[in-house]
Amino acid sequence: MAAWFSGRITVIWLFLVSATLLSFGMGHGLGIRDHRYASAAILIVAFIKVRFVILDFMELRHAPSVLRIVAELWVVLAATALVTLFWLGTDPAAQANWPHINGL
Repeated sequence: MAAWFSGRITVIWLFLVSATLLSFGMGHGLGIRDHRYASAAILIVAFIKVRFVILDFMELRHAPSVLRIVAELWVVLAATALVTLFWLGTDPAAQANWPHINGL
């Protein structure tokens, strides 16, 4: 039974489950009261989980360097784009400068 929990995949799976529970908790007000910060943190945790899935469950950790770099860049760029768009979309000061939103 101890050998069952010692494998890298099992440890990463336990981390992914823990990160899911953390995200659930943050979504329900655990530690972060402002929903904007909680939502951004949940997105970041989700992309950390994506990175582990890509590297370990899709087995890109030992893939050719170019493929791994492309996958890592995709995770970073997608996470940055989504968090930035989310943050701008929920910022009242930024929304004031958007003419199509002022009339709503």
